[in-house]
Amino acid sequence: MKAIYYNGSYPEYRENHPVPERKSGESLLKVRLAAVCTTDKEVLKGYRPDFNGVMGHEFTAVVVESDNSELVGKRVVGEINEVCHECLYCRTGREHHCINRRTPGLSRDGCFAEYMVLRDENLHAIPDELPDEMAIYTEPLAAAYEIVEQIEFETGTPACVIGDGRLALCVAQVLHQYGAEVTVIGKHPEKLRIFESFAKTEQLDSTTMKIEDPAGTGAEIEPYELVVEATGSASGLELALQLVRSMGTIVLKSTYAGGADVNLSLIPVREITVIGSRCGPFDKALDGLTGGAINLPEIDLYDLADFEKAFQSRKFKSGFRI
Repeated sequence: MKAIYYNGSYPEYRENHPVPERKSGESLLKVRLAAVCTTDKEVLKGYRPDFNGVMGHEFTAVVVESDNSELVGKRVVGEINEVCHECLYCRTGREHHCINRRTPGLSRDGCFAEYMVLRDENLHAIPDELPDEMAIYTEPLAAAYEIVEQIEFETGTPACVIGDGRLALCVAQVLHQYGAEVTVIGKHPEKLRIFESFAKTEQLDSTTMKIEDPAGTGAEIEPYELVVEATGSASGLELALQLVRSMGTIVLKSTYAGGADVNLSLIPVREITVIGSRCGPFDKALDGLTGGAINLPEIDLYDLADFEKAFQSRKFKSGFRI
């Protein structure tokens, strides 16, 4: 089969990669769409130096083989954490942090291929009325809904999302859906325009990392009760600390290779709550996409052989039609 294989140093396009064999409790999936995530790009920078295998973890697919006959023929998306159900974290309701978990495209073969294998328990049927081109957003949108699983806030709470990419777009819409007064801060005017129907926007000067002040008033921005960092870069945390209120909350969404040079003493001195946030509820994401609460741009699609173009695409979301 065709696949994009990461050899530990760089990705390779292969046309003769073996079709994976499923085990009991797993399904063989024919991949329809696969999407490039920021995490995939971080793999190329050394985020998972021990990984060798087929890349990718965001997909839509059709089940072609399964012990569960009800799954066969279904269009599905899949949660990315395959867990053991036995370790400390599984026994205490924290399965996403399973010590023995495997993740497609990070610790086992993923979805940048014609076929992949995933456990039956990880699969969610796509509603008939939801096209693949929207269902492909389920995994990143679920990560956005995780924020409202982790924290509560009142209607009208001043919230800031740092970043203007795909994850930020998902997060900002979810916060708006739950009643927050959302401001989005990003570097790209053309991307920020997409947020304007449901959020205020502010442009960040990429040189100074300060919010631009076209009017030259010198007015300071009032800090936010909730700040979600979704930049995908180390500089995001430093900016979040500048923007959050004392005793406010920062939610960190970025995963990137490397460290962050920040003054951590600000966190205890200002009594700031910092929450790491990763995977989330697929059922809420599918409901949001199907019910129209969430609107996302079209994905920019390529053939697997053109993977370099997909990785370099400047569109909100790129990926593969397989």
